[in-house]
Amino acid sequence: MRVPRHIAITMDGNGRWAAARGLPRSAGHKAGLTPVRLCVEECSRLGVEALTLFAFSSENWSRPAEEVASLMSLFLEAVDREIAELHRQRVRVRFIGNRQRLSVRLQAQIAAAEQHTAGNTGLKLQVAVSYGGRWDIVQAARQLAAQCASGALRPVDIDEDRFAAALELGGLPDADLLIRTGGERRISNFLLWNIAYAELYFSDRLWPDFDRAELSAALEFLAGRERRFGLTAGQLPQAGNEAKR
Repeated sequence: MRVPRHIAITMDGNGRWAAARGLPRSAGHKAGLTPVRLCVEECSRLGVEALTLFAFSSENWSRPAEEVASLMSLFLEAVDREIAELHRQRVRVRFIGNRQRLSVRLQAQIAAAEQHTAGNTGLKLQVAVSYGGRWDIVQAARQLAAQCASGALRPVDIDEDRFAAALELGGLPDADLLIRTGGERRISNFLLWNIAYAELYFSDRLWPDFDRAELSAALEFLAGRERRFGLTAGQLPQAGNEAKR
């Protein structure tokens, strides 16, 4: 089975998982840490280069204040508790998204986690917090526009590679596989640029119930896809259509 270079996951269904059990939504978010650990371990074992998890979107700020506060508290706890084990596994951790909306304490914690794991050479783990795909594209455009205004860059020199480098996932390969749990069939403003040619796997499992078997099913789905990237079937290598590098 071909191993993807980059897997992205929208972790949906925590609240519904908790509601079905008569529990507060926060219990669902806490339960969702178990499949996060599993995916990190499995991706590391399989040799996946990058894993990007959608933890909290820019739109999620509109949720009830109590739930947002609970999620922010969970992020603080999780960073403190998990970073040592991630470092032991040689995982490099990065957080992507609009950090200015996060508390000063959380900003400091995630910066410390990134610094602590920056030299690791294993799985590259990106956690999207306060992230939106449109925001990502706009901030990249602003960054390049500022360089043009200062004379450091000519507009004619802006191409797809330069633009991609200015995005939050600059330097990483595009996602080969996007997994979304919870039964919904939509992108929800996640990695709009980076999933241009990703295969989309929608699972009916609620995120806390996502397990090794479901991850294997997603990988088998990807392996069965003919990835053409605009080519015809006849143009693909006879040995198999390798993922775009």
